[in-house]
Amino acid sequence: KFFGARNFAMNFTDEEIVEAIKYAHLYGVKVYVTMNTLVYETETENFIKYAEFLHKNNVDAIIIQDIGMMDVLRKMYPNLELHASTQMHIHNVEGVKLVESLGLKRTVVARETSINLLKEMKENSNIELEVFVQGALCVSYSGQCLMSSLLNGRSGNRGTCSQCCRMPYDLIVDNQKIQAEKYLLSPKDLNCLNYLEPLLELGIDSLKIEGRMKRKEYVYMVVKLYRKAIDSYFDTGYIHITEQDLIELKKIFNRGFTKGFLNHEKSSDFIHSIRPNHMGIE
Repeated sequence: KFFGARNFAMNFTDEEIVEAIKYAHLYGVKVYVTMNTLVYETETENFIKYAEFLHKNNVDAIIIQDIGMMDVLRKMYPNLELHASTQMHIHNVEGVKLVESLGLKRTVVARETSINLLKEMKENSNIELEVFVQGALCVSYSGQCLMSSLLNGRSGNRGTCSQCCRMPYDLIVDNQKIQAEKYLLSPKDLNCLNYLEPLLELGIDSLKIEGRMKRKEYVYMVVKLYRKAIDSYFDTGYIHITEQDLIELKKIFNRGFTKGFLNHEKSSDFIHSIRPNHMGIE
């Protein structure tokens, strides 16, 4: 419940985190905990205490944004694995080399990163790369949006984004409204199920599924389909996803789907201006 980028989710109590880590480790599953907000100076003591609590309870890694806290944890707990959060907006080779030099094991790259850039990162560093493949997208650069902070005093970098991009807007030119649809800034959901081959061929270390505000049924369905897709690729050399699989995915949650910027899609394929929430299927 502390220092995560989703303050309004249910989140885990300390007791639940300890139980989750033990349970996951019984099945050989790793647990990474987000401590990826920007941290005020008055919070540093509590931040370090919470990181120590996770470390003592065998968390596999902490995902972090604040570069000052990153430096402190590296010095205090050299055996604690740290990953750079997407909130750090690591989007080029220089950024990857920086976090690698700071002793991080993995970076979750910015959602705007293309396949070509990922290839360049792989060729010029030894750090593990984690790439978003499914879920909600931000209309701004990953971790760089100040819209909610400026308009509503709720900062996305402090875990309290008010999702201004999901609100209705009018587009006015010469005092006239020139659009019929309202949700001009609301991105579609990322969906790379049918676009995994280039990521797997590159040797990307981990695929990231966004869903901290989603129901457990959503998490189950999406993870299951990506596991199926990955296994089919390594078993047969191609991704085997059926039309029925995609229908099930749309049923559980969709705002319309986009491949995002992995393949430099046009911006017209990125925004879903009809509505900002679950579309369902006919």
